[in-house]
Amino acid sequence: MTLTEHLTPVLKKLRLSGILDTLELRLQQAIDGNLDYAEFLFRILHDETERRDTKQLSLRIRRANFEHERTLESFDFNFNPQVPRAKIIDLSTCHFVERHENVLLIGPTGVGKSHVAQALGHRACRQGHQVLYVAAHDMLAQLRMARADQTYDRRLLRFTAPDLLIIDDLGLRPLQHDEPLDLYEIIRQRYERGALIITSNRAVEEWAPLFKDELLASAAADRLLHHSHVLVMEGETYRNPRARRRAQELTSH
Repeated sequence: MTLTEHLTPVLKKLRLSGILDTLELRLQQAIDGNLDYAEFLFRILHDETERRDTKQLSLRIRRANFEHERTLESFDFNFNPQVPRAKIIDLSTCHFVERHENVLLIGPTGVGKSHVAQALGHRACRQGHQVLYVAAHDMLAQLRMARADQTYDRRLLRFTAPDLLIIDDLGLRPLQHDEPLDLYEIIRQRYERGALIITSNRAVEEWAPLFKDELLASAAADRLLHHSHVLVMEGETYRNPRARRRAQELTSH
């Protein structure tokens, strides 16, 4: 029986079976490079930690439920020069997540709000944070259904527990029935406990009527704006092919 065959059950018992993926390579390196035992041990354990980190990152990204694989590297800042690039790059450090702050991305349809929101979420995943991305209408629909089947508290926890919650396209339609209360409850429970990114094509001043109650709107706004970064994104829509061609021509000159 070979050494690897002896090691396999032991490594599996210790939940270190990933080491087997690179063990033969590391053994050959140890022989060729005359590595001492400590260096050899460090290399195989480093392989295992990298494997686990990669696996955990993939799991966090999958659980974040992003619509698309968006990154800041793939965002075309040259397309709309008025997009606050410096502020977005600063937010990409994800200190706002650690400080439980809010980011409000405001602007018309098509300027890249969702892209930036998901890219910041992707950065947060890479830094070890638990993230959840959800469209506003879908989140409120889930809570409405949860009221009906008596699972409201458990469903609400899904939106209040992550380190970073991203609510996309708030205000596309008026809030109905208990939706203003549900939205407020999420804002209230996350206040100073978790970070929040909200994208909307409505200016912050236009959010109050969504709640249909002045006191509720005031309480929500107070919590949202207390620790917040408000970024206004303006310019051409990315979905306009003519505008994209113009931007490409300007960049090429």
